[in-house]
Parts: sequence; structure tokens; C-alpha cells
Amino acid sequence: MSKNERRTFLLDFEKPLWELEARIEQIRQLAEENNVDVSEQIAQLENRAETLRQEIFIALTPSQRLQLARHPRRPSTLDYIQAIADEWFELHGDRGGSDDPALVGGVARLGGRPVVILGHQKGRDTKDNVARNFGMPAPGGYRKAIRLMEHANQFGMPIITFIDTPGAWAGVDAEKLGQGEAIAFNLRQMFSFDVPIICTVIGEGGSGGALGIGVGDQLLMLEHAVYTVATPEACAAILWKDAKKSPQAAVALKITSSDLKELGIIDEIIPEPSGAAHAKPLEAAALLKQTLLKHLEELSMLSPEKRKALRYQKFRKIGVFLEREPALTATH
Repeated sequence: MSKNERRTFLLDFEKPLWELEARIEQIRQLAEENNVDVSEQIAQLENRAETLRQEIFIALTPSQRLQLARHPRRPSTLDYIQAIADEWFELHGDRGGSDDPALVGGVARLGGRPVVILGHQKGRDTKDNVARNFGMPAPGGYRKAIRLMEHANQFGMPIITFIDTPGAWAGVDAEKLGQGEAIAFNLRQMFSFDVPIICTVIGEGGSGGALGIGVGDQLLMLEHAVYTVATPEACAAILWKDAKKSPQAAVALKITSSDLKELGIIDEIIPEPSGAAHAKPLEAAALLKQTLLKHLEELSMLSPEKRKALRYQKFRKIGVFLEREPALTATH
């Protein structure tokens, strides 16, 4: 990414870091033009930049993590597939007359193992986002997904899903075409599959749109991704009639990877490289691939019956809590 392009997509909390890195680059260019050795000073400034980067990203608020999850340069499903798959052949269509570009999938090899990979696909720019409906699948998208997953189950191939959507398309036409039924059917079928299923939230996991491909043996989440029942903006508009209170809603919703790991909803947090996935996409892909291969190996050791039983129990436990009665005090 060029310097000007990076500045275009700069988030507010990244500006101090960008200014320091721009200063380092300016000093380096001046030193080269004047044939001056400033390597020691450059090293000191680079160490300072790395320290600042760590300080910024370790103290991010839920609202800031949401900004990262929605970053226009954050790697998408197709980006990760191209980076981690040994081979990849995209499949199209739901065999019902639809081929939704907001949800992509196909057959691949991962670490030499045949798998089916599918996931939500956002656009890279405005034109691409419009073409892919901003990563919000229509019913045909979820029917394409289940067709590919049934293919995987029939031929004994593990299923890998990448979740990155603000939610399923909520248009009138989507409801007419059976959006709710399509998602519900996927949920039921995914519980029945014999093959290993690994779901990873790579960006924004929103509402039923995420759940439609989100039932698996392992639910993983990239460090700066978010996973939520509704967007903070929608939550704030519903609860307080004010979408500007979305930062407050983001805190209350517990949308971050650390919150969800603590609540027992996700199984593992995949660390992102320094500066987040959009800064070093190839490093992020390598970390993702390493984690997927580890879980595939572990799940392959279990029988289909054992995997299905654990999968069912995993989702039955989500949201369960114990409510203690207040202790009775003695009266005199």
C-alpha cells in the first residue's frame, strides 16, 4: 500500500503513529540524499514507533476495535483464501437460480488436505461493495453456502468458514425470498454434518447473518474482530433512540474477542500482527493458517459422533448462567 493510500484509510487513533513513521521516512530520505549515517537515530525512532504501536493497540476501546474490523484494507475472505490455500477452485450458484457475490466458497487444499472454504465477502471500494451488497448475503447466498457444505459432508472434506458481515440483507425482497428460513435451515444442517467444521470471525460478525455459517466444532476469532447480536449503532438507536451513543453500546454488548473468550462463546483468539491485520496481511494469514491446521488435526482425531455431540453441547451452553438467590438475613 502506498503512503498516500494508507493516509486515506487512516483511523483517528493511528494518526500519531503514522506521523512518527512519516518523520522516520523523511529523515531516512534526507540522510540518503546527503550521504549521512543516521542509522542509530533511525533505530531509536523505530523502537519508539513500535512501542507507540503496542501502546495504541493494547488500549483500544470496543468502538475502536469495531473501526478496525470494518477497515477498508482489512483482509477479506478471498484475500485469506489466496494466501493460505495450496489450491483453490471457486464454486458458484445455489442451484436455484441465484449466485450471491456477498458469500463466496469453493474447494481448496489447506496443508495438503482437501477442504471446502466459504465466507462473507465485502468489497474493497464503493463500486465493489455495491456489487457485493457490502457483504450482506441474500437468501441465495445462504443456500449456496449450504449446498457447498453438503458437498463437503458428502465427500468427507472439513468445512472452513470465514465470518465478516454486518448482518444478513434485511431488504423486503430478502424476506420475500425466505431469509429467515434460509438461515434457520443452515443452522439445523450444520449441527448434523459428520465432518469437522471450523468457523473464524475475521472482521465483523453481525447477527443472524454471521450465524448462518457460524455453527462449528471450533469458533475462532481474530484479535481485532468483533462478534455481536446487533451493530452498536442499531443497539443505540433501539435502546436510547440515539445512534451517536454507539460507543456506549459497543461496551455493553461485549463485542471484542477478549470479552467473548471470557464469556465462553469463542474457543480461541488468533493474534494479529503488530498494527493489526490490515497493516501486515501476509503475517495475519500465516497466523490464521497455523491455527486452522492445528484445530483440523485435533478435530480429525475425534469420531463424527463425538464431534457432533460436542458441537451440540457447545452451543447449548452459550448464554447459560446461574442466578443465585440473595442470602437470607436473620431477624430478631
